[in-house]
Amino acid sequence: MPHDQSRPADYVIAPAAPAALPIDGSDQLFPVNRVFCIGRNYAAHAVEMGHDPDREPPFFFFKSPANLTSDGTFPYPPRSSDVHHEIELVVALSKGGTDISSDTALDHVWGYGVGLDMTRRDLQGEAKAMGRPWEVGKSFEKSGPCGPLVPASRIGHPQAGAVTLDVNGERRQTGDLNQMIWKVPEMIAELSTFFDLQPGDVIMTGTPSGVGPVVRGDRMEARIEGVGALVVKVI
Repeated sequence: MPHDQSRPADYVIAPAAPAALPIDGSDQLFPVNRVFCIGRNYAAHAVEMGHDPDREPPFFFFKSPANLTSDGTFPYPPRSSDVHHEIELVVALSKGGTDISSDTALDHVWGYGVGLDMTRRDLQGEAKAMGRPWEVGKSFEKSGPCGPLVPASRIGHPQAGAVTLDVNGERRQTGDLNQMIWKVPEMIAELSTFFDLQPGDVIMTGTPSGVGPVVRGDRMEARIEGVGALVVKVI
């Protein structure tokens, strides 16, 4: 029997708390629905990972909304000895839809943030070699540290700006938003041909070259010009 929407739901177990990200300068939170990630979206990183940097059709994978964290820590995960940092621009959607045109896609963006797509590279490599999904390498607990989101109404829609990540004060990753192979409007348009995008969906937009390992005790400082900064301690 379908649930009577006029009555409160009676769950057999307590539902998990909704995933959410903080908003810069506000006590409000941004509710996270789904997390889409795009792979190899910077040419230099594609080469770094052994792939042709030519503009091939984009491909996507998921993180769980519960993977996103904002407490400034990254617990080193089990069953891996090669965990890499990947700094990414985070795009938060306030409107959804299907078959969205790239000309109107930015109208669907609420704001932007700085995030890390932490990756169990050894487990991802094993999955690739066997033609299996990447989830154990990508979508594990607390694998998506994020800074506060900043409204597009405040900063606009950044199309260029330095993207950097330092580990213990040493520069590891350097790039620019203008180096993205697939730009934000194109990503939104492409995703909307596969999925009915929803308010609260989040897109992690790929990483520049320079990805590398971290160990317990490391301090990561990620910055995207015009968007913000994120400091995360590996524990």
